[in-house]
Amino acid sequence: MSPPHRDLVAGTWAASPGDGPALEDPATGGPAGPAGVTGGERVELALAAAEEAAHGWAARPAAERAALLDAVADALESVTGEIAALEASATGVPIRQTTPLGMIVPGSFRLAAEQLRGGLNATLTREDGRTAEVRRLPWGPALCLVPWNAPAPMAAHKVANALAAGCPAILKPSEYAPYGSQRFAEVVADVLAGGGVPGGVFQLVHGDGRTGARLAADPRIRAVSFTGGAVGGASVAAACAAGIKPVQLELGGNNPLVVMPDADTGRAARAAVDLLTTLNGQWCRALGRLIVPEGRQDALLDAIGERLAALRAGPPLDEATDLGPLVHSRHRALVAARRDALGGRILSTTKVPDEGNYLAPALVTGVAPGDATEEIFGPVATVHPYRTLDEAVALANGTAYGLEGYVTGTDEDAALAVARRIRAGEVKVNGSSVMSLHLFAPRPAWGASGLGEEGTAETLRFFTNPQVVGVEDGFALHSRKP
Repeated sequence: MSPPHRDLVAGTWAASPGDGPALEDPATGGPAGPAGVTGGERVELALAAAEEAAHGWAARPAAERAALLDAVADALESVTGEIAALEASATGVPIRQTTPLGMIVPGSFRLAAEQLRGGLNATLTREDGRTAEVRRLPWGPALCLVPWNAPAPMAAHKVANALAAGCPAILKPSEYAPYGSQRFAEVVADVLAGGGVPGGVFQLVHGDGRTGARLAADPRIRAVSFTGGAVGGASVAAACAAGIKPVQLELGGNNPLVVMPDADTGRAARAAVDLLTTLNGQWCRALGRLIVPEGRQDALLDAIGERLAALRAGPPLDEATDLGPLVHSRHRALVAARRDALGGRILSTTKVPDEGNYLAPALVTGVAPGDATEEIFGPVATVHPYRTLDEAVALANGTAYGLEGYVTGTDEDAALAVARRIRAGEVKVNGSSVMSLHLFAPRPAWGASGLGEEGTAETLRFFTNPQVVGVEDGFALHSRKP
């Protein structure tokens, strides 16, 4: 049974009316009630409360803010299992995947506190001995918009960094999977309230794109961090452009896996299956195009087919489940339609339950590269053979997206040489996990995949703007002899 929708506005929890789209239990396809929507008056109150709290929160010493963030992390540790279960139930992602991702929730607050203690400001010394202070100041109230595929970890990353920077944060999770984020918000709010923090510093609202659009366009919101689809991202970007406010966008991807001529067949097959099925294929860094040596395509597809056939599809809360259902029947229908519209031969060997929003992972062959340039956002990828590595790189770079790339091969130096030619924010050699190559590596996006950098340090900086302060001593400067 899903918990009732509640929003947190100005320190007060209230029921959110069920005026949103009809939700489903992904595992059965059965109804789960309407999504909650925060009413217009509550949204207005949230904006006013965030604006009122901005100065006081920014003025709190960094050490105090860091201590509160650590206290939040401590409190979140005890509920990560609960949050993981809520995320699995709502999204269909197997709990074996939501559980390790859940560690990002408290971890984000610890990392933000650590950076805050390390200092965000710098001092530059001139030739005359005078100094210029570079102070990183908060923009003001920030809006954090997160999607439905891994909402609580993304919410924690954005909110922790906004609060560390000194920005009051308004969180709006996707209407399709709000439950883990709501539980997360309950813990954060309790800790902050216990520390004497005004209710406007952290708030949670519910709703669909209309709620997000209203918040993003309001002049009291001074920075927006958005993770989601291209259409929503374009709308948020337009609102921020009109308001001359910074925006952080992580959007979609059509990510290539280049199999080198010397790649081990088993290892390449494992990477392809991992990238095709992690989060049930519903993630922006999933496999979009499998790029294989022409003479090895059949052997690789056979190995991939064997691995796909061995996957156990089932309820997301079952520890034995490898592959869960898609989030909603409408999304399942959309992914299936995009797969069928490709017009190629479908390789699909995973047995899935008849009931629920399950969709067997599929590789599609015989599709022209120019017809496979868009993101599908499900367990579907196209296959493209190549004759030369130059052709492989051209296939990898053949879309407007540039989020993630993958290369697998025995000769790591040769694979790295190809990886460096792929136009994407991150390119992994012989890797297929959801984690970044390094905890403090940036997570940039190229082209249609987004705008700006995300990352452990980069997101904290995003919520700030530098101010330079110092004494020029103009008289002394102008009295110098040439």
